[in-house]
Amino acid sequence: MGSTTMMFKALADENRLLLLRLLLRRNCCVRALARQLDISEAAVSQHLKVLREAGLIFGEKCGYFMHYTVNRAAFKELSSQLSHMAFSAEQMPCTPQHGGCSRAEYDKMPKRGTAADGAYSERSRK
Repeated sequence: MGSTTMMFKALADENRLLLLRLLLRRNCCVRALARQLDISEAAVSQHLKVLREAGLIFGEKCGYFMHYTVNRAAFKELSSQLSHMAFSAEQMPCTPQHGGCSRAEYDKMPKRGTAADGAYSERSRK
C-alpha cells in the first residue's frame, strides 16, 4: 500500500478522481475508461499508474486486457486517517511561546472554540 502522501497526491487530479469514481462502480480496462472520459488511452494509463503506485487501485489481467479495480481497504485506511486528523487534535492558537504573535497581538485575539465543536470566529475562517 502506498504512503498517505502518495495517496493524497494521486487524488489531487480531477481526471484521477473521475477514474476512481468510475472504478468504484465497476472494473474497467483502459479502453473503456478512455472512452468514458473522452481522453486518450495513454493519458488513462499514466493516471492509472499514479493511482496504482499510490496503492489506490489494483490491476488484474483478464485475457489480453488489464482490468482495474479500487483498493477499498486503502480507501478505508485513508478515510480513517482523515477522521483521526479531523477529530483528534485540538486547534491551538498562535502564541509567543511557539514563536508566533507577540504577547500584545496574542492578547488582542478573540477567544474562540475548537474546530471539533464547530465554534469558529469570522477571523478563523479567512
